Amino acid sequence: MRVTSDMSQHEWRRGEYEISDDRARLDLRFVHEFLSGQSYWARGRDAETVRRSVEHSLPFGLYRGERQIGFARVVTDRATFAWLADVFVLDEFRGEGLGKWLVETILAHPELQGLRRWTLGTRDAQELYRRFGFAETPAGFFMEKLDTSAK
Repeated sequence: MRVTSDMSQHEWRRGEYEISDDRARLDLRFVHEFLSGQSYWARGRDAETVRRSVEHSLPFGLYRGERQIGFARVVTDRATFAWLADVFVLDEFRGEGLGKWLVETILAHPELQGLRRWTLGTRDAQELYRRFGFAETPAGFFMEKLDTSAK
C-alpha cells in the first residue's frame, strides 16, 4: 500500500528518533495492524479504510532508524480546523516522552498554524493533551452522527 502527495515533507530528529510527514515512508501495514488489532478506537478497521484515511489526512510517522514505532494523522482544511486522530506509540517505546514529542511536533507543523480549532477524541490520554491546551468540551456543544456499520 502506498499513498502519494504533492505537499513538501518535513522531518524532525531527537536522538535516535525521527518524526516525518513523508507519506512514502509510512508502513501502512504496521499502521493497519496496530489500529485494527490493538487500538480501542479503530478495532477491526479494514486496510482499505486505513489507506484512504491516511491519503486524505496529513500523516506523521514516528521512527527509530528505519523502523516505524508510532503514528498520528491530522484531518484538516489547513485554514480553520484540525482533528488529531489515530495517535499511538508502540508499548515498548512508551515512557520516553515520544508521544508528547509527537503531539508537540504536530501542533508546531508549519501547515497547521493559525487554526481556530483543534479537536480530538480520547478516553485515556486526557492528561497528555491537557499539557498542550486541550480541554473537555462543554456538554452539548459538539454533535456527532455515528454510522455503526462503518469501521
